[in-house]
Amino acid sequence: MQKIKGLVAAPFAAFHTDNSLNLGIIPAIVEKMIRDGLTGIYICGTNGEGPNLTTEERMQTAEAYVKASAGRIMIFVHVGHSSIQEGRRLAEHAQEIGADVISSVSAFYFKPGDVGTLVDSIAAIASAAPRLPFFYYHIPALTNMSLDMVSFLEQGEAKIPNLAGIKYTAATLHEYQACLNYKNGRFDILFGYDEMLLGALAVGAKGAIGSTYTYAAPLYLKIMEAFANNDLARARHLQMKSIEMVRCLVKYSPIPAQRAIMHMAGYDLGHCRLPLNPLTDNEYKALKHSLDEVGFFEAVEGCR
Repeated sequence: MQKIKGLVAAPFAAFHTDNSLNLGIIPAIVEKMIRDGLTGIYICGTNGEGPNLTTEERMQTAEAYVKASAGRIMIFVHVGHSSIQEGRRLAEHAQEIGADVISSVSAFYFKPGDVGTLVDSIAAIASAAPRLPFFYYHIPALTNMSLDMVSFLEQGEAKIPNLAGIKYTAATLHEYQACLNYKNGRFDILFGYDEMLLGALAVGAKGAIGSTYTYAAPLYLKIMEAFANNDLARARHLQMKSIEMVRCLVKYSPIPAQRAIMHMAGYDLGHCRLPLNPLTDNEYKALKHSLDEVGFFEAVEGCR
């Protein structure tokens, strides 16, 4: 598989007022992602509330995104599940419907206790879709697993034939760089902390996956452009706009806050599912005010 360059957005699940899936809005989201210049869309992960959806709902979501994309933008389907057997079902389904890539976190209730067990678990999932590139989703803040990722690559390359790389969502840039340089860059290591994109570019990142790219992709693409042009002052300035935005939203629960930002951008995704709670009206207004104060929306529009 050719290495992925550019940005992959991780959009949010959409629900009707009765909390059922709203699949009808997906084509509009896909068109926005294409207009914004994204390379791909990563669905049913953390921000897509994959763990809050049933297996059938995740399959329906994947089908809707693949259909709406019509081959114009890559579709990454997150198939991670607390049950490896359900993960295999999701992986097999993603391959059947024509998704481009699959990805999975580790099992997150009964957790692998060592790298070898993690590799065996991931190999069981990835083998259900042998024709699709597979990215392991490393997100220790949520899985509470901080196993060494270089060791994962060392052991994984022998047991996971379709291993393409790692979706690396952690702030440990030294390990990220080590993964990037493993065997002269054999694997594709996609960075997952949007507010640290510039730091990742500095150590060699070419591609990234993140939630804020769903509504602020033009800003981040300009960061990448400025870095490529060696205009570090502009890259730092634009990255600071991202940081200011993130500092606004992390005052609240991050997923509900970002869903609110999507609403501000004109996309009504409904309320998230328990145990997540939507922002209150006062929180929504306060978030909007703080984003206006730092000039976030103007910054994004100015980068188009």
